[in-house]
Amino acid sequence: MAKDGKVPDDFPLPFSGSPSSLLDRFLPRQVQAPTASVPAGSIRRELEHASRDTAGMKSMGSRDKLSAVSAASGHRRALFAVFAFCFAFATFLTFLYTTSHFTSAAAAAGGSDASLALAAGSGSGSDNKLPLPVFDALVHYASISNATHRMPDTDIRAIAAVVRARAPCNLLVFGLGAESPLWLALNHGGRTVFLEENEFYVKYLEPKHPGLEAYDVSYTTKVRDFRDLLSAARASRAKECRPVQNLLFSECRLAINDLPNDLYDVAWDMVLIDGPSGWNPNSPGRMPSIFTTAVLARSGATAAKGPTDVLVHDFQFEVEQVLSKEFLCDENRVAGSGTPSLGHFVIPGGGGRSDAFCSESAQGESSSESGDNNRRK
Repeated sequence: MAKDGKVPDDFPLPFSGSPSSLLDRFLPRQVQAPTASVPAGSIRRELEHASRDTAGMKSMGSRDKLSAVSAASGHRRALFAVFAFCFAFATFLTFLYTTSHFTSAAAAAGGSDASLALAAGSGSGSDNKLPLPVFDALVHYASISNATHRMPDTDIRAIAAVVRARAPCNLLVFGLGAESPLWLALNHGGRTVFLEENEFYVKYLEPKHPGLEAYDVSYTTKVRDFRDLLSAARASRAKECRPVQNLLFSECRLAINDLPNDLYDVAWDMVLIDGPSGWNPNSPGRMPSIFTTAVLARSGATAAKGPTDVLVHDFQFEVEQVLSKEFLCDENRVAGSGTPSLGHFVIPGGGGRSDAFCSESAQGESSSESGDNNRRK
């Protein structure tokens, strides 16, 4: 090397050749820059192919997902259909079982009711009748009772004798009193209905005597008017106050037409008239109860079933005697069955005449001597 720092032209070099040959010797082939240029169109086509391939792969993935979702949804629909079928089938079986069960139960109940009704019907004459010792004991203790305003013991025994002959029966009683529980007990197995003018007395007795069937009745008559009422009834005997009629629609002043409707359709076997009160001129008196009983015994179910026993208490007084003679008739009175204060009548069934209560052509008023006109309920 020269002193001035320049390399002489003839200085020997360790390598010989062109620069490109030197690169070929020292650089690997894979890192060498390409010597040939790639056309731009080819690159664009390759990119488009790659884009289409990517899009195709995406669309194939979406289709796969949709297919999977559709398959899962179809599976769920199938499961739901199976569940709905099973539920409907189970509901149908339950309906069949319930229907058959209730039908069987109703049939069994109907059979039981029919058996009970048959037993009641077959035993109404004897099985349901109160045992004779019990009957007599009740009458005995009632006849010696110290209850206020009770009937005389002779009247109690006379009424009890008729009840014994007819019970169990349909018994209608006008008036509530100390003997009401006795009549209810003696008619064991039958139906006993009480009609009372005092609604507060009805409400008082019903809780004390379970099974007591009582209704309050509003009366419009007065004892002081009984002769005028009787004359009016005689004048309209063939019309409003005729013996055979539907009392529910009666316009007769002596008719009781405001009772519960079903009571007019009952076939009454026995009627006890012990009310309403008639102890003073302003009291209702027993004119309506005697007339209504006379019509009931000659009309509808009561007349169709046969004779009806009618007992009139306080028979020694004028109103009771006159009205009984007029509408219940002396020809129907049972001799020796009552007492001086109790009249007993048996009204034949079948309806009788439609224009007269009694067979006699003349029906006059009857007055009986009663030393005392003071009345008690």
